[in-house]
Amino acid sequence: MLADLFYRNQAPVRIGLVFVVNDEKDVEGQDDVGVALIRAYNFIQQDQGSDKAFLWLNSVYGLARNKDSLLDMDHIKEKFRRKYPGDDIADVIAADTDYDDKRRAGKQFYQRTGLGPLPQVLMNGVPFTEEEISPDNFEESVVSKILGITPELQRAVYMGELTNSMNLLEWLMDRPNVMPRLNPRVLSTKKKTLDLTTQPGIAPLADSAAFSRLSSNQMAATLANGMKYLTKKDEVVTRAVTMWVVCDMEAAEGRQLLYDAIKHMKSSNTVRIGVLHNPTSAPQDGAQTFARAVQAALDTQTMTLAKNFITKLAKEENIPLVEGGKLADLYVNGMDTTKFEAALKDQKKLTGLLTSHWTFVKNTLKVRPGQRAVVANGMVVGPLDSSETFDPNDFGLLEKFVKSLAADNVAQKIKDMELNLKNDGLNDLVMKASGLLIANQRSDSRREVTYSSDQHSAVKIPGDPNEAAFDILAVVDPTTRDAQRLAPILMVLQQAVNANLKVFMNSREKLSEMPLKSFYRYVLEAEVGFMVNTSFSPGPSAKFVDMPDSTLFTLNMKPPESWLIESVRTPYDLDNIRLEDVVPGTTINAEYELEYLLLEGHCYDAMSGQPPRGLQFTLGTHNTPVMVDTIVMANLGYFQLKANPGAWLLRMRAGRSEEIYQITNHDGTDTPAGSDDVTVIMDSFKSKIIKIKVNKRPDKLQEDLLSDEGESGGGGIWDSISSFTGGGKKSGDDTDEEDVINIFSVASGHLYERLLRIMMLSVLKHTKTPVKFWFLKNYLSPAVKDFLPHMAKEYGFDYELVQYKWPRWLHQQTEKQRIIWGYKILFLDVLFPLSVKKIIFVDADQIVRTDIKELRDLDLGGAPYGYTPFCDSRREMNGFRFWKSGYWASHLGGRKYHISALYVVDLKKFRRIAAGDRLRGQYQGLSQDPNSLSNLDQDLPNNMIHQVAIKSLPQEWLWCETWCDDASKRTAKTIDLCNNPLTKEPKLEAAVRIVPEWTDYDNEIKTLQQRLTNGETSASTQPEEETLQSEGSQRHNHDHDGEL
Repeated sequence: MLADLFYRNQAPVRIGLVFVVNDEKDVEGQDDVGVALIRAYNFIQQDQGSDKAFLWLNSVYGLARNKDSLLDMDHIKEKFRRKYPGDDIADVIAADTDYDDKRRAGKQFYQRTGLGPLPQVLMNGVPFTEEEISPDNFEESVVSKILGITPELQRAVYMGELTNSMNLLEWLMDRPNVMPRLNPRVLSTKKKTLDLTTQPGIAPLADSAAFSRLSSNQMAATLANGMKYLTKKDEVVTRAVTMWVVCDMEAAEGRQLLYDAIKHMKSSNTVRIGVLHNPTSAPQDGAQTFARAVQAALDTQTMTLAKNFITKLAKEENIPLVEGGKLADLYVNGMDTTKFEAALKDQKKLTGLLTSHWTFVKNTLKVRPGQRAVVANGMVVGPLDSSETFDPNDFGLLEKFVKSLAADNVAQKIKDMELNLKNDGLNDLVMKASGLLIANQRSDSRREVTYSSDQHSAVKIPGDPNEAAFDILAVVDPTTRDAQRLAPILMVLQQAVNANLKVFMNSREKLSEMPLKSFYRYVLEAEVGFMVNTSFSPGPSAKFVDMPDSTLFTLNMKPPESWLIESVRTPYDLDNIRLEDVVPGTTINAEYELEYLLLEGHCYDAMSGQPPRGLQFTLGTHNTPVMVDTIVMANLGYFQLKANPGAWLLRMRAGRSEEIYQITNHDGTDTPAGSDDVTVIMDSFKSKIIKIKVNKRPDKLQEDLLSDEGESGGGGIWDSISSFTGGGKKSGDDTDEEDVINIFSVASGHLYERLLRIMMLSVLKHTKTPVKFWFLKNYLSPAVKDFLPHMAKEYGFDYELVQYKWPRWLHQQTEKQRIIWGYKILFLDVLFPLSVKKIIFVDADQIVRTDIKELRDLDLGGAPYGYTPFCDSRREMNGFRFWKSGYWASHLGGRKYHISALYVVDLKKFRRIAAGDRLRGQYQGLSQDPNSLSNLDQDLPNNMIHQVAIKSLPQEWLWCETWCDDASKRTAKTIDLCNNPLTKEPKLEAAVRIVPEWTDYDNEIKTLQQRLTNGETSASTQPEEETLQSEGSQRHNHDHDGEL
């Protein structure tokens, strides 16, 4: 029934069914439900096709589930009669039916492949684990495996290994990792391995007392050196696989295991068989007749003669002869019977040898007396259960599996070395070397890089010649970001492990421009540093030296995905660094701090498989249950929470989330057994990603989490969440949340932070309604973060700093400005608490001239947000209005192109229609093309105008001299200092010229800063006179219409 989900949704998979039912000929459909089901299925398949038969089969299982019972004959008959009211099912399932084909084939396939307990699911021949088959994980497991195989198929098509004329299934089955059988006992990765490379002990195998005093590794090495083998032929060849059959030859199961091993060996000349005797009790003189006969034959006969004799000895029909004292009747032509019988009479030697085997099996292999096992090149398979079969097919699987791990490659290498060793010595070397590699497997495949010359295209850095050194070879394109990251890692690695480093330059032949536009340092140290007084050094740092003086730089950090960092100390504008403006001899420095570790997760409704959009999670401790919280996106059910090292409790937020949903399953957490709490331990600087599955409570199945219910009263869905907030006075204590004007803005660099403060002051001067500002914390300087509390106290406003880590699954931007644009539009649904009903974005370089409460209260006509269109009134700028022609004119279809400098968002509507998820989905598709979304924050909503409607705000809400004529300035409610691509006038000069009140606002802010500097209130903020002196050369790329 789980497979039906993929069929109905037309997933790119083929579904095949193998019925494993009773295959005995005398069992008919009237007697067995399974037989009746397959016969009815075959009837429908022949009559209407496989798809209709598959749907009918699911309807039968659905009927049984609805009646909460096991499948029985009544369910089959009821569903068959509904589909074929005129046919008698008795004729279909009767003894002489024509619909019994493939019943035996299904059972034989199951037995031949060696699959474990039913049910089993195979995808491209790969079996699912029991956990993957579970209803909670099945859908995710299938999707994961599809995504896993897709790159391999793409690579094969690209390399020409897979073409249209080839059968895809046959190509998959020809892969090196495909096995003829799927015995979990053989293919399990959790197996004991023996170290056969230890120096063997001095005790001979026949001296069981001395042998028992050896260590486990010495026992294994001694046994490996003294083992006698059976082979297909007596010829001298290098054999890749050595198998030791652990068995009790006095028991039928033990004899059968050895017989099946020999039977397989007769079909393979690359395997040799040794026998490890494991009787049920300690060997005694005169006992263990079969074991003694086997060992005597191995010690005295050629491999072929020993093989033929032991084969006869192991056959069950010959057991009476041995037990009757007629062992001579089993002799084969050519046997040296004199030597054989002499060895058989040496009871002391044989008893000692058998005892050494028995001791080794018990103490080293940890296999109980009488149990069976197989050791292949040191890899222990077993112990086998008493009823478990291990037939020639399993031995064939084991041989192929061991070869694929290492044995084949090792055998070929040793053969090529032409060592002067006897044949047994070569095969022993193969066994020991491959066993060592099997015991230390790596998931990464080894590849040998060959090259014709390294004279001109390689950089060589030798290691210390007096010590053993690794050889590290890297092939890079030096003009890529990957090469920037790799170079410092290679240098540190070379210092840390002593390596001979060779770097090949694999450059592109032609470049239209220099791909790299940044200098890069990777903060990594080869070892912990100490000061002279033995204290730790200040810590790792990145240093940039010999930099160009006249170039304008921006300092940016690229932290690991799970880190939230911020700059905490620097007097400099890190967005606008020009070294020629700095006092000679001065070092520009900045200190960053790891503020939080990120806990990420994905959440799905177990019933629908869809993310529970709007569901809230909290993270806290037993004493403080709610320290941070967040909501779940519809995109992949993604959520993120800030945390620090320690143990945390993840819960659904009290209110509608907890009332409607309950957590049913979680993966990747650290919850103790039997605990009802979901515990997450942050104990690493690496990423922590968890998976949560939830279900609606039985009485809440029809409830919508984002409905208007619960908007009033405490604990509802619209309660404030504080996941990514901090700083400033929190709103809502003494003020009605509905009457607060929420304004969102972004600023980066001292210039724009100066403009930001003036924008804030212009808002406050024109409204009597309480105002709360929301700022993106990621890019604010330490100076402005120190100043904001004093400004808030001075002018009586609230503020919060919001923070959200760009999700790793969403296409990453590399330029800082484009990242900021992304934050303006992509995360509006998750960036703010749910209590914020409307948010107004105001660019930092705007001046507000009216009560912005009017914009907050404006009716958006059902649209989730409202933007102001670009002005058309300044005619001399027509050549720059790109939206008037080409793609945009066609796409907009007569609608206006809107500017993103000012917009208002109805967050309730925005979340309810999943606008954020739609925008992120469209962005994910378009952003793969570097030529798309040139002005990300305004191109994206304009591109999505047909899916997410935009309310066009009255033109007076945004006046910009570049695009609007002078006459319309009189009615302007806000003035935006957008760049002019014709004049390229500096921002501050334009502000003073265009907005008369701007200078007054600027002086008022400076006065407050000066008071703080003079010590009236402690603050680290300083007047930003340096901004004025170099502003003309600074970046102004917060705008879209001039310098990009």
